[in-house]
Amino acid sequence: MSFRPLALLGGLLLALPAAAQAPIPPVIDWKAPATLPTYLLQQVHAQYAPRRAALDRALASAAGTAAYRDSVRARFRRVLGPLPTRTPLRARVVGTVPQAGFRIEKVIYESQPRHHVTANLYVPEGGGRRPAALLLCGHEQASKATPSYQLTARLLARNGFVVLVVDPVSQGERMQLVDGSGKPLTRGGTTEHTLLNAQANLLGRTLPAEELWDNVRGLDYLLARPEVDAARAGCLGNSGGATQTAYLLAYDDRVRAAALCSYVAAGERNLTLTGPADGCVMLPGAGAAGLDVADWLLAFAPKPLLLLTGRYDFVDQTDMAAAHADARRAYAALGAADQTDSFTYDDGHGISAPKRAAAVAWLRRWLGATAPPVAEGTDQPLPEATLRCTTTGQVATAFKDEQSLAAGHLAEARRLAQARPAYSPEGLARVVSRQLAPAMRGPQAGSMSVVPGDTLRLPGGLAWQNLLLRRDGEPPLPARLLLPAPGAPAPTRFVLWLPGQGTAAVLRDSAARLAAYQRQGAAVLLADLRGLGETADLPAFNDPKYYNQEYRPALLALHLGRPLLAQRVLDVTTILTLLRNDARFWQLPILLRAEGRTALVALHAALLSPQVYKQPVTVTYDAAPAGPPPVRGPEIEQVQVSGGPPSFQYYLDNPAAKDAYSDVLPGVLRTYDVPDLRRALGARLLP
Repeated sequence: MSFRPLALLGGLLLALPAAAQAPIPPVIDWKAPATLPTYLLQQVHAQYAPRRAALDRALASAAGTAAYRDSVRARFRRVLGPLPTRTPLRARVVGTVPQAGFRIEKVIYESQPRHHVTANLYVPEGGGRRPAALLLCGHEQASKATPSYQLTARLLARNGFVVLVVDPVSQGERMQLVDGSGKPLTRGGTTEHTLLNAQANLLGRTLPAEELWDNVRGLDYLLARPEVDAARAGCLGNSGGATQTAYLLAYDDRVRAAALCSYVAAGERNLTLTGPADGCVMLPGAGAAGLDVADWLLAFAPKPLLLLTGRYDFVDQTDMAAAHADARRAYAALGAADQTDSFTYDDGHGISAPKRAAAVAWLRRWLGATAPPVAEGTDQPLPEATLRCTTTGQVATAFKDEQSLAAGHLAEARRLAQARPAYSPEGLARVVSRQLAPAMRGPQAGSMSVVPGDTLRLPGGLAWQNLLLRRDGEPPLPARLLLPAPGAPAPTRFVLWLPGQGTAAVLRDSAARLAAYQRQGAAVLLADLRGLGETADLPAFNDPKYYNQEYRPALLALHLGRPLLAQRVLDVTTILTLLRNDARFWQLPILLRAEGRTALVALHAALLSPQVYKQPVTVTYDAAPAGPPPVRGPEIEQVQVSGGPPSFQYYLDNPAAKDAYSDVLPGVLRTYDVPDLRRALGARLLP
């Protein structure tokens, strides 16, 4: 049976009385917004539980520690994603700033073709080869010109180090999302990092890998300088720069000693206390790979490593102490207990003078600095303009051929689209099933239940049965069921409506449409998929700088390796399986309606719906059919979607678009895009 598009019913579709605007009482009787974050954090804890036991076993011996370290490196490389190939650096010095005892060279190199990196090189006076240090900046917008980084580089230079200070992507002179005049399109570097990481994730890449590559190529340049002894290279980073340093240590063996200050990483405790960090930190699947904060420290063992912390830093001091305790155990097992240490000062976040002094002393000790130590004096940082490498202040406007990361992402997406095969509906269903498999690993075979609640009676005569849909191992779904009016024939069709803004909004704003469905003999189920409607995360936990109203749950889900979009498709399979086991509905054709954040969910679920019935389930339902469940369940006969992105590539075409992470499936653009789903659904997809 097919649905006919609803005709305009004129005066019959009357607005509800003013009383209908009263708040709609929820289905869930606890603090529902905590449901999804709590569930995801429980999943995080469950993923990390085996790691502690494995680490304790490994650290009992040198061989076990070495094997664990090598495993960390391999797992890191896997979640990091692909890296570019080495191409000519085309490095050049575009200016020099003389200083007492050293000079500052303005350096530009290409980490990838036409992708320019700006940096300052501090070169001490005198001859001979010197130890070197790569200094990686945190999230200060001035980057290499930030006073604390200038003072750190100056102190290192006065102590005989050749120092390269690199502008990270989206900071300093390297903003990636700008207009033709170089004006940023977003609110700053951390927002750019986050948006760029979403784009990269859709391509099966990560921004941390792209940022790492800038630093690998910077190290290439530094170690090729004639003033540098390549066997004595160190790395020092603060905050986001400490994250960059940690990732570099786990990848590049050329670094011989390192110091991390105010180290930020995504691990079990940090995710619990402060939630996901900026996009340059977050690696999809890191939790599934069992990688925690301490693991990047362990990946460097037994090379000399110093951890610098502030007692009152927002980066959890307890977590840092625990991470370094694990590092000490690893170093001791490898016979190098003296090659790791920590320094804590009674201050907050950042590389203050005491921490700078400790870092320089550490690098001097392990990289063979022979000149007498020099303490920090009265050096003053230089103005940002003095250290600028480009003529315009931004690589985007200084180089006509500049290839931003956003442009590179879009170019790759277009190449992939051109090479994408024309799938049959069955072939695409297999591809989509593989894409969603990690998130759909929930209990396909298991138990489900429907818990009936109160009846919600609204003006206009609509009586809704409140339901709570439960599936083992998954968060409950609040739903509301509308049956044909008392005395009317049994329903002849079923409308499954997935509101993007929650069921309460539909009950408030679409009462006329719902009443029309009832008159047409349809049963209607409104369901809030996880993280939507009643269970939407609170704005207070989702910093607006991330341009995503559900950043916390979306990034926790990606960390788990179970993207939020895919988890919501699993919710739809739960609903369909329950309908299959309800004697009133299992033979009815289904119209699946969705809008906004549920639009892509509906397209995926409709394509996969025939696969829902392949696994046995045990269902507790008041209206369960007598005898065994039917071989086939209700079919999604028609799909009606509005809103939502027209494609995954949309987020690359529109790099400042919001809420991308709600739709991120890592690597999806390597295999299919939304237009492929629409073509496969064919006539089932209503205009």
